[in-house]
Amino acid sequence: MSDRVFIIGAGRVGRGLARAFRTTGSVGVVSLHARRPSDWATSAGEYPATLSEANVIIVAVRDAEIDGVCAGLATVAKERPGRVAHGAVVVHTSGTVEPPSFATLRALNIRAGTFHPLVPFATPERGAALLHDAWIGIDGDATACSAARRLAAAVGARTVNIPSGGKAAYHAAAVIASNFPVVLAGVAAGVLSRSGISAHTAEQVVRSLMAAAVENLAHGAPRDVLTGPVVRGDSATIDAHRAALRDDPVALAVYDALTRAAQAL
Repeated sequence: MSDRVFIIGAGRVGRGLARAFRTTGSVGVVSLHARRPSDWATSAGEYPATLSEANVIIVAVRDAEIDGVCAGLATVAKERPGRVAHGAVVVHTSGTVEPPSFATLRALNIRAGTFHPLVPFATPERGAALLHDAWIGIDGDATACSAARRLAAAVGARTVNIPSGGKAAYHAAAVIASNFPVVLAGVAAGVLSRSGISAHTAEQVVRSLMAAAVENLAHGAPRDVLTGPVVRGDSATIDAHRAALRDDPVALAVYDALTRAAQAL
């Protein structure tokens, strides 16, 4: 196997990555490590000796915990020579964090960077399946980026280099593209439901419409496949929509903001 990974964090992302790597036949998962024993983790608590078998350590914990985990790895590498393999790299899965402790790792000749799957891990199983043909944001030291590209290729994903200084904008775009369609589905289904359509039917209608819109995006740029009253210049319909939403301030605010965005597009 060309790469052996030790994944720290047995949440949805860590479990999804472990599942994806195990199906490749080319990436060995040394361990899925958690702070405490769980049904999913293969090790817990203090890092086991098998940590030294990994050439890539993936930190897949909550953003607020990443710096502490990386600092802990630096301490292990310094105080227990050999526990972190010579030439190993450390990557984390956050799209926003720049851990200060990366400097400590680098001082110990441990290269570091980002491996941020641009995939919504609603469940580990679904996230693992979606990695194929997905994109993974990477940055960091050259060695870490090389390792990230290999791991991405192993699961059938592509990589995009996160611009220096552009991480916040990069992640904001990811949130808009990944999280907000789900929010919009909830808002739209709520509007339909309040109009008298059953909640179950409303959700099915919205799901069908959104799937069709995403399918259109596969065949053209957003401005080329946009439909609706803004494209037609139908101000009367927009006014009618706003009137219908006057008692739903959240839906109205969403409608107004996205109408402005559609007009700009």
